[in-house]
Amino acid sequence: MATLLLPNPFSTKLPAQRYSHRRFTCSSITAQSRSAKEQLLALIADQDRGIKTQSDPAKHAAIVEAINAMAAAGEGSVTTGDALSATWRLLWTTEKEQLFIVEKAPLFGTQAGDVLQVIDVRNRTLNNVITFPPDGVFIVRSTIEVASPQRVNFRFTSAVLCGKNWEIPLPPFGQGWFDIVYLDDDLRVVKDIRGDYLVVDRASYDWKE
Repeated sequence: MATLLLPNPFSTKLPAQRYSHRRFTCSSITAQSRSAKEQLLALIADQDRGIKTQSDPAKHAAIVEAINAMAAAGEGSVTTGDALSATWRLLWTTEKEQLFIVEKAPLFGTQAGDVLQVIDVRNRTLNNVITFPPDGVFIVRSTIEVASPQRVNFRFTSAVLCGKNWEIPLPPFGQGWFDIVYLDDDLRVVKDIRGDYLVVDRASYDWKE
């Protein structure tokens, strides 16, 4: 989760230079970006967070085209500032590991709830979180480092699967980067080192361990 990256089977320092973030407001979003955003949200609305897209190449191509339009709208903007810090909720992704967990959860007698990415830029942390209401949660923890105005490097540090009265630590591994190609007050669009895409919105709550 980070884009919402999970490890593949299942202290960093910020650069001395700090990037100032251009705060986006409704009035600062151009007509072009607003149109691209509306198109993207319409395309992913019925895709079950990306599960349905896996078997629909035409829909996948249309969504990627819309994401490229979003990237063009966000070109030149700083997307790795303090506004990146938030609890983000998954709307759509191409990440197979994550979609597998969400899709197959009923086989284990549960259902996936919100899939989250919790980022704290100042404390250099990112948690990928899959919830299984009412008490289950899978957490992959990472450290992050801002690498450029739109790129963040990450390194997985630990993972744990928790239930109501139990938890199982899992051995995470891996590192990489993701580019935040678009960011506004409520939406973030990401492309990562593996060529996967992620679309998340700003959750209405702050998730805490």
